[in-house]
Amino acid sequence: ADAAYADIVLPATTMYEIESYMTYGPIFRIREKVIEPVGEARNDFFILSELARRLGYGHLYPKNEEELLRHVLKGSGFALEDVQHAKGTVQTPTVMMQYKKWEKGLLRTDGKPGFDTPTGKFEIASTILEEHGYDPLPIYTEPGEGPHSQPDLAEEFPLVFNSGSRVTTDFRSQHHGISGLLKERPEPTVTINTLDAEARNIKSGDLVNIMTKRGTVTMCALVTDDIVQGAIDANMGGGGPVGPEKWQNCNVNELTDLQRYDPISGFPVYKTLLCDVAKATEREKIVEVDSGEYCDTAGMVESSVKPRHIEKRIYLDHNATTPLDPEVKKIMLQFIENGHGNPSSIYTEGKDARFAVEAARRSVAQLLNCTARRIIFTGGGSEANNLAVKGVAFANWNSKNHIITTTIEHPSVINTCEWLERHGFMVTYLKIDKTGKLNPEDLKSAITEKTCLISVMMANNETGSINPIAALVRIAKERNVLFHSDCVQAVGKIPIDVEALGVDLLTMSGHKLYGPKGVGALYISKGIVLEPLVNGGKQESGMRAGTENVLGIVGLGKAAELAVRRIHEMDRIKRMRDRLEAGIRELMAEAKMNGNPEALLPNTLNMTLPGIRGESVVLALDQKGISLSSGSACRAGSPKPSHALLAMGLTEEEAHCALR
Repeated sequence: ADAAYADIVLPATTMYEIESYMTYGPIFRIREKVIEPVGEARNDFFILSELARRLGYGHLYPKNEEELLRHVLKGSGFALEDVQHAKGTVQTPTVMMQYKKWEKGLLRTDGKPGFDTPTGKFEIASTILEEHGYDPLPIYTEPGEGPHSQPDLAEEFPLVFNSGSRVTTDFRSQHHGISGLLKERPEPTVTINTLDAEARNIKSGDLVNIMTKRGTVTMCALVTDDIVQGAIDANMGGGGPVGPEKWQNCNVNELTDLQRYDPISGFPVYKTLLCDVAKATEREKIVEVDSGEYCDTAGMVESSVKPRHIEKRIYLDHNATTPLDPEVKKIMLQFIENGHGNPSSIYTEGKDARFAVEAARRSVAQLLNCTARRIIFTGGGSEANNLAVKGVAFANWNSKNHIITTTIEHPSVINTCEWLERHGFMVTYLKIDKTGKLNPEDLKSAITEKTCLISVMMANNETGSINPIAALVRIAKERNVLFHSDCVQAVGKIPIDVEALGVDLLTMSGHKLYGPKGVGALYISKGIVLEPLVNGGKQESGMRAGTENVLGIVGLGKAAELAVRRIHEMDRIKRMRDRLEAGIRELMAEAKMNGNPEALLPNTLNMTLPGIRGESVVLALDQKGISLSSGSACRAGSPKPSHALLAMGLTEEEAHCALR
C-alpha cells in the first residue's frame, strides 16, 4: 500500500529470495534463499549499500551476502564456518538458556537457589509496568467487546472474530504478486467451525459475508473442525494495491476498531471482537479450498467439495528406500506366526530359526557370487560400513593409520572417517570429476606405506554414477591395501560379482532392494581380519554379538533371491528412465543431467532444473501424488545442499535446483 504514495519504487526482494539471517536472543540462524529473485528485484540491504557507494560511503557496507553474514557475526565468538558446520544455527551460552537454572543459584545475586523475587518463588511481576504506574502482577480484564462484556451485542453478533493468522501460501500482501502462491490461494478465506457452518448452511468454497458492527467483508469459507466452535479466523493481508481484485477488495481491518486497543502497549485488538457470518450470493462454481498447509492434518470436513484423494501414488524415490515386495512381506508374515525361536538354541524352534538364517545367508551369497561363510548380517548399510571401516582401522591401530576415501561417500563412511581422524588416523578424501567418477591415477598417487584401507562406493546414491571398482581394486592389490566398497545403492540394480571385482569388503542393505529396513550385510573376503564393534556372544562368526534379527534376515534373504531372478528387468527400468529424461528436456531445454551418462545405474536420474528450487518441486508434486527427492540436504537450518553434488562441481544454486 505504501507504494501508492511513493515517487520512486525500488524493486526489493522478499525474504525468500535472499540469503540472510535471524536472531532470537542468544540464537543466530542463517535463513537460506528459497527461490531466485523475481525480475529486477534485489536485496534491500544491497540497494541501500549501492546508494551509499554512490555517495562515497560504500566502503562502510558489506558487498555481498557472505560479507554481510561475517559482519553481523563479528564479536559473537562465532565465525561463518562455525555456523555452517552447525547446520546453520548457533547459540551463545547464557544463564537464561540453562536448564533448571533456579536450582543452581544462577538467578539470584546471593547465589541461593530460587528466583530473583522477594519470596524466591516464581512470580510474574513486571518492574516495567510498576515503573509506569501499573500493577506489576497480571490482572485479567474482560475484553471490551465480547460475549460477557456486551451480551446484548452478542445476540446480534454471536461469533468471536479473530484475524492475523498466516497460511503457507500467503504471508503479507508483498507476496500477492507471486503467481505460484496466488494459484494456491487466489482469494482470502475465513475459517469456520463445522457446526457453526451447518447452522448457517455454509459449505467450504462458499462466498460468505463477515459482519461486525463496523462493516462487512466478503471471503471464501473454509469449513473445518480445526477451529473451536463459536470462533472464526479471517485471513489478513488484503486491502492493498497488489494482487488480484478479490484480495485488493478484502481489507479485514474494516471489521476491527482502531479505538479499541490495549491501554498499556497501545497495540490494536485484532481478536475477541464480536461478529457473525452469513452466506453471500451463490457462486456459479464452487471453489475448492484447503487450509493452505502442505500437511493434510488440517483437512476439510464432509461437504459438496470433496478433499483431493490420490487413488494411486507414483513413487520415484527408490534410492532412498524401496517398498516391501509382496513376496518378502508374505514370508515375513509366515515367520512371525511360527518363527519365534532363538537361533542359538538347540531345540526345534531354535534349529528352525537357525535354518532360516542360514538359508537367507545362502541367498545373499548367491546374489554376490560368494560362499555363505563370507556373509555377516548387520543392522543395515550404515552399520555394515562402520564395521568395515572401523573394523580394519582397529585391527591396524598400531601399524597402519592411513585411510583413503572420496568426497562423495555416504555419511556413514565420511563421518566414520572423520571420527577416526579425531582419534589419530590420517584420512585422504579424493576428489571426483564432474561426472562423479574417481580417477584411478589419483588413487594410485594417494597410497602410502601407512595406508590400511581404501573405501570407494560403487554407485552414488544421489546421481547413480558408477565407479570403476575393479580397476581401483587392482591398484589397491598392487600396494597390498585392503579395499572396501559401499554397494548399498548398486546391489539389485546391476550384477555384483565379488570374485570378479576382487573387493575385500562390500556392504549392502535390505531396504534398497525391496526388503525390510533395519537389516543389511557385510561381505568379508577370506582371511581378512576385522575387530568387531559389538562384543558379547559369538553370533555372526564373532563379528556381531547379540541375538540375530531373524525376521529381518529372512526378509533380506527373500529380497536377495528375488533380485537374482529379476535383474533382467533393469533394462526396462532404464528405458523408462531415459523416457523421463527426454520428457523433462522437452519441457525445459536447459535442464542438465548430473552424473556419468556412460556409467549410470539404470534406475537413477538426477537433473538440475535452473531457477526452480528442488524442495519446492518435491512439495508441489507430493500434492499431486508423486514422490521424489531434491538435491538439498533437507535438514532443518542446513544452508548446504547435497555434499555429493557440490563435490561434482555444481554451485550451491545448481545443487539446490536438483531433483532425483
